[in-house]
Amino acid sequence: MNPDNFTQAVAEALGAAQQIAQVRRHQEIDIPHVMKSLVQPNQLAEQIYREAGVNVQGLNAAIDAALEAEPVVEGASAYGQSMSQNLSQLLTDANSVKDEFGDTYISTEAVLLALYQQRYNPITQFLLNDAKVDAKRLRQVIENLRGGEKVTSKNAEASYKSLEKYGTDLVKEARSGKMDPIIGRDEEIRDVIRILSRKTKNNPVLIGEPGVGKTAIVEGLAQRIVKNDVPDNLKNKTIISLDMGSLVAGAKYRGEFEERLKAVLKEVKKSEGQIILFIDEIHNIVGAGKAEGSMDAGNLLKPMLARGELHLIGATTLDEYRENIEKDKALERRFQRVLVQEPSVEDTISILRGLKERFEIFHKVRIHDTALVAAATLSNRYITDRFLPDKAIDLVDEACATINVEMNSRPTELDVAERKQMQLEIEQQALKNETDPASKKRLADADAELANLKEKTNKLKAQWEAEKKDIRQLNEKKSAIDKAKHELEDAQSRYDLETAARLQHGTIPQLEKELQTMEHSDRPQSWLVQESVTANEIAAVISRETGIPVAKLVEGDRQKLLHLADNLHQRVIGQNEAVSAVSDAVLRSRAGLQDPSRPLGSFLFLGPTGVGKTELAKALAEDLFDSEKHMVRIDMSEYMEKASVSR
Repeated sequence: MNPDNFTQAVAEALGAAQQIAQVRRHQEIDIPHVMKSLVQPNQLAEQIYREAGVNVQGLNAAIDAALEAEPVVEGASAYGQSMSQNLSQLLTDANSVKDEFGDTYISTEAVLLALYQQRYNPITQFLLNDAKVDAKRLRQVIENLRGGEKVTSKNAEASYKSLEKYGTDLVKEARSGKMDPIIGRDEEIRDVIRILSRKTKNNPVLIGEPGVGKTAIVEGLAQRIVKNDVPDNLKNKTIISLDMGSLVAGAKYRGEFEERLKAVLKEVKKSEGQIILFIDEIHNIVGAGKAEGSMDAGNLLKPMLARGELHLIGATTLDEYRENIEKDKALERRFQRVLVQEPSVEDTISILRGLKERFEIFHKVRIHDTALVAAATLSNRYITDRFLPDKAIDLVDEACATINVEMNSRPTELDVAERKQMQLEIEQQALKNETDPASKKRLADADAELANLKEKTNKLKAQWEAEKKDIRQLNEKKSAIDKAKHELEDAQSRYDLETAARLQHGTIPQLEKELQTMEHSDRPQSWLVQESVTANEIAAVISRETGIPVAKLVEGDRQKLLHLADNLHQRVIGQNEAVSAVSDAVLRSRAGLQDPSRPLGSFLFLGPTGVGKTELAKALAEDLFDSEKHMVRIDMSEYMEKASVSR
């Protein structure tokens, strides 16, 4: 049979079957060899059998048993050089199945259906008798999988259920409650909805710096679709997030990437507007899959984008948009830009308050509101190479993880007591063998000290276990409230008013009341386990990242300004008049008594060399901006040199 009649997957399976025959020293390639190479994890044959209800583990066992039954030939000069009569018949039958389907090539599905013609084959016997799956049932699964498509290319198997394979359903994730709540960004979401509602060029592209929340806007749209909080033209739509990495990965042959992308676009087009495609890092499509003599992904998208057949949301950074998409003017015209700005510190605090409950449930800690305010303000002030709200969320996450690790570790007080106890027990054993009076006295003291220490250790252990139990019960209650709230949203979206009323007026208030009682119950004065995340923990995380002392981070602006003159005097001895003038000017500015359009202060320090003019400027920079390097210094003596006049 002509090898060009097979799809790439079947051709590879026949090649692998030959290798199996050679390794096992079988003279002929038979049906079990081919089935062994076809039924592999994450391959199409295994997927078809699973959907048909076949126990794949049992099927593999039947294939292995059939392979063991094949005769082993010793001393033969060549193994696996010819096909058995059964395999030749199987491929002939597969060719007939191909013609029935109207396919161009013999595919994996045709081989699986043709196997039923070999009624006495042990693998067929297993499928019919043990798995109870006949040819009719398998054909139904295959037709459902194909969705009416025919095999017209050698890579056809890779194009089945492409959206499931290469995409993630964001609406499904939002419905299952896996997404974090999206706070704010209403204006941007409205812009996206408006652009999607256009007749043509209805493709928004979200542009913004990394970490400002571009993907979160699409997740927010998915959550609105779940809640039916969208116009009628977007109700019941599905948002599929396309993973460009997995789409390109493993595309070994020329045109294979394009085949996959065309299959995805075909599914989207067939949905007649029901599917909205989301591509993160959309600049990757320009040049993706590009090779000599082949198109890139951008050119495949352009016609569908222009005709409005494809609803697409893209997301990319400003630099990447400028560098990649603006170059391709035809592609740029097909997108409508939505600029996503970095949120303010106040908006970031609101976002963190919305996420607070999720972080508390995940990390099993309690987050103080001061920690959220500190995360937003300190990250904005000290982490300059990243953007809000991402850097503030990371700070809270890191601080929660630190406390969680400490909670799951043995408390320091208990650890010290146990180590001291072990030390005394070793000393006690050593002193038992001594007979002199001093050793006996020390032994008696050690016994008394050990008894007290054991009592203390047992108390600490009991307290630690009780505290852990309290924290666990508290978190279980929070999880129950979160689950009930998600069920309420689900019931409201399904218009199940009875369930919604029961949850809203019965279950949730009762759980919240129980949680409040647990939180206000009597607790020991000193806790062994720290379960709270405060501003100090946030400051400690920033201190680790930047090297700035924690005390300086936690100190407020008011304290810093009140002690400004004293701090300056620590570095600049004397010069009272200059220090007073500078500190008073800064205080006036911060108190709002100065014209905001004018500079904070303009000073002219006059005096002979070495009295502290430059030192005062450095001290002021260090106190206000945490480092004397945070100052632009222009040395005019350098500008006087004739050799460097070009400056």
